[in-house]
Amino acid sequence: MKSNNLFAHLKSDVASGLVVFLVALPLCLGIALASGAPLFAGIISGIIGGIVVGFLSQSHISVSGPAAGLTALVFVAIADLGYEAFLVAVVLAGAMQFVLGLLKAGTISNYFPSSVIEGMLAGIGIIILIQQIPLALGSDVEVSTGFGVFADLFAAFQDIKPGILVITAASLAVLIIWDKVPALKKLKLVPGALVAVSIGILINGIFILTDSPLVVTSEYLVSLPVPTSFEEFKSIFAIPSYSAILNPGVWVVAITITIVASIETLLCIEATERLDSLKRFVNTNVELKAQGIGNIISGVLGGLPMTSVVVRSSANASAGAKTKMSAIVHGLLLLISVLSIPTILNMIPMATLAAILLLIGYKLANPASVKHFWKRGKYQFIPFIVTVLAVVFLGLLNGVALGMIMSIIFILRGNIKKAYFFRKEEYLSGDVIHVDLAQEVSFLNKAAIKLTLYKLPNNSKVIIDASDTVYIAQDVLDLINEFKMVNAEEKGIDLVLVGFKKAYRLENDIDSNNKVYMEKRVLKEEKFSELFQD
Repeated sequence: MKSNNLFAHLKSDVASGLVVFLVALPLCLGIALASGAPLFAGIISGIIGGIVVGFLSQSHISVSGPAAGLTALVFVAIADLGYEAFLVAVVLAGAMQFVLGLLKAGTISNYFPSSVIEGMLAGIGIIILIQQIPLALGSDVEVSTGFGVFADLFAAFQDIKPGILVITAASLAVLIIWDKVPALKKLKLVPGALVAVSIGILINGIFILTDSPLVVTSEYLVSLPVPTSFEEFKSIFAIPSYSAILNPGVWVVAITITIVASIETLLCIEATERLDSLKRFVNTNVELKAQGIGNIISGVLGGLPMTSVVVRSSANASAGAKTKMSAIVHGLLLLISVLSIPTILNMIPMATLAAILLLIGYKLANPASVKHFWKRGKYQFIPFIVTVLAVVFLGLLNGVALGMIMSIIFILRGNIKKAYFFRKEEYLSGDVIHVDLAQEVSFLNKAAIKLTLYKLPNNSKVIIDASDTVYIAQDVLDLINEFKMVNAEEKGIDLVLVGFKKAYRLENDIDSNNKVYMEKRVLKEEKFSELFQD
């Protein structure tokens, strides 16, 4: 039974909400870390994504929160604008998303080719990997953007702290083993990320107890505020600097967040619809409005921008969630944890969060995706690889823009090539060249058709067939008419026009119902000679 009652499956939804909470907690902290934002900002985003977006959304399976796909953009934006001005961009992005929902722009993701989207995600994955390597090593080197990244990474490897490296290695080992060992996969209520966090705390606890020189000091641990009063609790929320609304850079960031967050959300919704055991339809326009409201509130409270997140949504589905109550439960648990156990959370080594993000980055930039697009041919591979490299070295917006430009170039080139089918067949009387026009022939095809016509050999026999066309641009019609009236005669070409509609105002040399010219495999010499009689 397909029920919209939030309390209809409370038992299974509470259990799955607990699983998502355990997955989301380290991710919220890790993504905030990778974004260069206060760690508490990631928790705020997770709480709003769970409670507010969870309640407003029509999706019963998807879970929203801070997204790895936005880390590169957020990191640069915070560095350029400052955090309070960046929060204004988050609020504006939320408002734009809400408007997109009102304008029924929920199908916007359909207009971005998969090669560009996958390239963007792979590029973001590489950026996450690059940013987390110094943290995983215990290095204090800050990795810059662009081509200077290579020198920074080299410097990071010269500044390794052994204790942090041990925790990173142990955390990575746990995360990899947890995904690989079949017996451990059955422990759905114990996510690998939570085990890695526990191991990281345990190892550093042993270092402390044994007075080891490998102890990870507080500056390399999670640092969440621990309020002791309501006034202190209020003070930990960052307030947007609304005067920054006049800064053009804020609007650029807001528009970029709107585009990237909306596309990532819509793609996640499309994926989670397939995971829903009850196969319920999700209105993507409602989802955009829900995400917009969530981002407005998150920005106002000092949180990060959010999207629907594949990792949490898939964990939610596999844990047996039936309604969106599971997402709401996960948000409530995040709120309770940050209020009740911040001291415990502050024992988490940032190296463990870096290990979690290294694995996320690898999954986004999986070498298998490169192989996948390579097999799909150059028209898919080149836009993909251009997007990846441009995102890494030129920034997210420039990378996506270049990927789109490359895709459009290939689309135009493909359309030009598909404007006609060119073949040459040999019969007893000689060669007959067929030029069969496609269903649609636009002005973009003019150059290719012109080149083909002017390369036709002298004294040849040519049939131009428009029987299958529904549209031919006037520029192309003028070109064909000019070639027939002037150039064909000069080159001694016997030209036959077939299948041109009356509206094209070109006179056919034989009736389009005459199928003689189409029976190319059985035509006899005398039939062709009839077509080309003077």
